[in-house]
Amino acid sequence: MIALWAPIPAATGTDAASTLVVAPLLIALVTAVASLLSGRQHRGRIGVSVLGAVAYLIAVVAIDWYLVLAPDAPGIATYQVGGWAAPFGITLVVDGLSAFMLTMVAVIGIASLLSSIRVLPDLDRHRYYFPLFHFLMVGVTGAFLTGDLFNLFVWFEVMLMASYLFVAYDGGPLQTRAAFWYVSLNLVASAVFLLGVGGLYATTGSLNMADLSRRLAEPAAYGIDPVPVVGLFGLLLAVFAIKAGLVPFQFWIPSAYQAAPPQIAALLAGATKKVGIYAIIRLSFTVIGDAPVDVSLAVPFTGPELAGDSPLVFVGAALFAMAVASIFVGGLGAIGGRSIESVLAYSSIGQVGFIALPVAIAAAVPGLRTLGIVAALVYALNHTLAKGLLFLAVGAVRTATGTSRLADLGGLAGRSPSIAVPFFVGSLAIVGIPPLSGFFGKFLVFDVAARTASSALVLVVVAGSVLSLVYATRLWTRSFWGPQSPAVETAVTDHVQAAVLLALALAIVGVGVGFEPVYAFAEAGAEAALDTDAYVEAVDPSDEVSTGSGGDH
Repeated sequence: MIALWAPIPAATGTDAASTLVVAPLLIALVTAVASLLSGRQHRGRIGVSVLGAVAYLIAVVAIDWYLVLAPDAPGIATYQVGGWAAPFGITLVVDGLSAFMLTMVAVIGIASLLSSIRVLPDLDRHRYYFPLFHFLMVGVTGAFLTGDLFNLFVWFEVMLMASYLFVAYDGGPLQTRAAFWYVSLNLVASAVFLLGVGGLYATTGSLNMADLSRRLAEPAAYGIDPVPVVGLFGLLLAVFAIKAGLVPFQFWIPSAYQAAPPQIAALLAGATKKVGIYAIIRLSFTVIGDAPVDVSLAVPFTGPELAGDSPLVFVGAALFAMAVASIFVGGLGAIGGRSIESVLAYSSIGQVGFIALPVAIAAAVPGLRTLGIVAALVYALNHTLAKGLLFLAVGAVRTATGTSRLADLGGLAGRSPSIAVPFFVGSLAIVGIPPLSGFFGKFLVFDVAARTASSALVLVVVAGSVLSLVYATRLWTRSFWGPQSPAVETAVTDHVQAAVLLALALAIVGVGVGFEPVYAFAEAGAEAALDTDAYVEAVDPSDEVSTGSGGDH
């Protein structure tokens, strides 16, 4: 892999820092290609995949420490692909926000991969499971690293192409139907994404995020009218909401998550959902937040009218509506689920609402921006760990019993305690019980809501938490409690899958018990999202000012 990196010149920062920026992307890409070229060598493909996943995790940990968390860390580093400087070249950027997201992906990625190995040869019967897995990682990684909007679109498409195939992987009627709707919706989303990107380029003359931020902060100097940018960003916000699964764009989630293999559903919930959230945070606060646009909106039931001189007011109002609707639609849908994965799929809709709510508050209330983004990141981390664990538990339950339907289960706690105990920990984390990671995520969301002095927001958080408690309790009692069903009586637990679940459960406990460094990491991510000047300075786009219209650049 080192030999592949060497010919590519880095134009920004030290060689070591630049290499670290691109390392996760190259590792995932090389692993995907190597596993694809393994042919019929199952063991070789498994070995390459595991080695690549471990190398990816090591690279991300190195980024976290050397570029973000160490006392002398620069906080942000860039890689200019081919040595072409921004804003014309392709720029990859690592800062606290992207590093936090990459860490979540690295952890759930290796857990999902190790769990997948235990259900071979079924998953690998067409020999493209592992290559697709790593191409999915390539798309997610590229989306977190890219410094321009067009390549964000490209990485979205790489991620989605692998996702399409995974949703249809088993080839049955359920999978075919789910894949059809998934593809149809995302084709529309891709067209809207391109429309928004094209409109932004015509309006501003640039797609580099740092350059866009600079131009929108001083629109008169660049001959730009910032008002159309708000409408164009509205298109992108809808696209990102689709990726995140926010209401009213959530209807693909239940079918897709139930159709995909549970190990992939864990990755979809733990990683690809977060790409939509990341894009919302990055573009809202780093790119368009400083654009001088007067906005005044009345949001029902939240208190006074929202008003300000930034597009973030619009972002806050739109995200608030989607977040609240997601919390209730997801929570109520999860209560009626007939299988473990259907409960978890609807739960993911509600949980992403809890992630989006503090982002909405951060956008609408300037004094709560850092705390709001911190709350969203901490809650996103808990969702990745807990929901990833629970989806992987679905795979373990299927392996042990042959089913995941609630009507066919019962008494799993007595038959398979090595599955039951981690599942119980994951469920408690979703509910928000101390001292687990979910408690701090839920507490921070509640804290942000309470600081707005809006009783309606506090009631939303409380009501959503009650719904989480109800469906988590129902899921536990129907699957793990009570007398053993016939399917459970003959269950045989796969100990490697159980060990993966235990490791994730320990991670959930560890994040809760040792929360202080996690909070510091999340705070570094929030500050990176808000420090536009540092982002622009690191990427260093051209300072040249044109007096023509935005579309002439």
